[in-house]
Amino acid sequence: MKPENQPNELNKGLDIIIVGAGAAGAAAAWRLAAGGLKVACLERGDWQKDGDFPANENDWEIKRQTCWSPNPTQRRLTFDLQIDAEDSEIKPLMYSAVGGSTIMWSCHFPRFHPSDFCTRTMDGVGEDWPISYQDLLPYYQLNEKMMGVSGLSGNTAYPIDAPHRLPPLPLSEGAKRIANAFNELGWSWWPAEMAVNSQPYGSGRGQCNHCGPCELNCPHKAKASTDITYWPLAIKAGARLFTKTRVTKILTDSSSSVSGVLYLDRTGKEERLLAPRVLLACNAVGSARLLKLSADKTQHKGLANKSSLVGKNLMLHPLARVSGLFEDLVEGHKGISAGSFVSHHFYETDRNRDFKRGFKMQALGTHGPALTASGSMGRRIAWGNDHHNDFLRHFGHVYSLSICSDDMPDLANQVVLSETNIADDGLPAARMIYKTPVSAKKALKMGMKMAKKALLQAGCYETFDSPSLPEAGFHLMGTARMGNNPEKSVLNKWCETHDVQGLFVIDGSAFVTAAAVNPTNTIQAIALRTADYLIAKK
Repeated sequence: MKPENQPNELNKGLDIIIVGAGAAGAAAAWRLAAGGLKVACLERGDWQKDGDFPANENDWEIKRQTCWSPNPTQRRLTFDLQIDAEDSEIKPLMYSAVGGSTIMWSCHFPRFHPSDFCTRTMDGVGEDWPISYQDLLPYYQLNEKMMGVSGLSGNTAYPIDAPHRLPPLPLSEGAKRIANAFNELGWSWWPAEMAVNSQPYGSGRGQCNHCGPCELNCPHKAKASTDITYWPLAIKAGARLFTKTRVTKILTDSSSSVSGVLYLDRTGKEERLLAPRVLLACNAVGSARLLKLSADKTQHKGLANKSSLVGKNLMLHPLARVSGLFEDLVEGHKGISAGSFVSHHFYETDRNRDFKRGFKMQALGTHGPALTASGSMGRRIAWGNDHHNDFLRHFGHVYSLSICSDDMPDLANQVVLSETNIADDGLPAARMIYKTPVSAKKALKMGMKMAKKALLQAGCYETFDSPSLPEAGFHLMGTARMGNNPEKSVLNKWCETHDVQGLFVIDGSAFVTAAAVNPTNTIQAIALRTADYLIAKK
């Protein structure tokens, strides 16, 4: 796409500014522009080049650990958002670009369960959302058509529905064996919902060839990143997208209504862009940081922060993994990296357990040879005389089960402004503070026990586990949660801040609880719902 001119060259009459061009920002931009509103989106990153596909290159494993690492602190590309994560047990994984972190995601695309929206009422933990599964159902359905989802209708973990699905992606050899083990144990499982094309779908998009490293961009455009799904349609509908523009402050007027933003243009010059509505879609770290940076004389703790909850209740989905060694080859490095089947058998609360809510298990492929040798599976291959034998014992013979626990809100887990680190815009970086909640630790412990049982049932002769995966912080949620009570929440049920009229937060910040499944589908459904609310008010 050809870069736009500077945003300050826009004519007057702009209706909405969106900050961030990732999963939420792209979906909202399309819906709003198609609904007749004049929309401008400011993104700190840039478009990905068509030829920038590390998955096609021989040194892809080196790039995965350097310039294509999902961790911005390790990657350190121009316009990455610097984050101080020394006090966080889980490190942030995100990407600044058109498409945001969907450029690097592995595309598991489930919905939340109906129970995830009412955990306080059902189980006495967390807080109830001000919206329900039924409120989001039409937007789940719309989003899945827009993104393209491979899977199988009829998943018994959800209410009866007829979602649009491409054929499910095939199970790899390792996944087949583990699925059979689940059958033998009487545990339910289902083909995973993946935002990956099992057959050509969408304009100019191909199908998955099961090469493996999905997070390194897809040369066939089978992976549903929003730069190739929502953004072309949004721009065709009239949305304006400006890259390499770093928003530094949200502006308000004398009546505490939003009036626009300050931003740094491509040259670093400070400019302002005005509109009566601003939508933040910078993820739960970036949006919390921007709200705090926008403090003024009347709101000195941060914009929209009378509740003192901006930045609080950070949720990151603790993960664990158990891997099993098979005598014969299962070639876990081939096929989609996120795993082709998922089990919600232990998802809902069981009164016989010593924790509330639960966890999901997902079949998980392995990495390439260099990453395997360096210990990416949680076990470093021996060096020296035994290296080749130990490597051959592991590579191609390992398959895993990942365990994702529910992650209940905790006020101590939060995003604040760093007192020592300065970001590339000259302002304090975000500082993450996070410790895994006790209930999540209990869920992961049980999940690892069940995963080991399944792997041994599948024929593994040895298992090894990773009780925590610090480099797995893709799921950023909860730092500006929605709710009906302004004293206990930052946003209302339409994602508008209680304190500042016209200011919305439409990314994972709005989440009240985290569920035990990946959040992207729910993030986009919420963004689409908010867009429809704004279209109705125009």
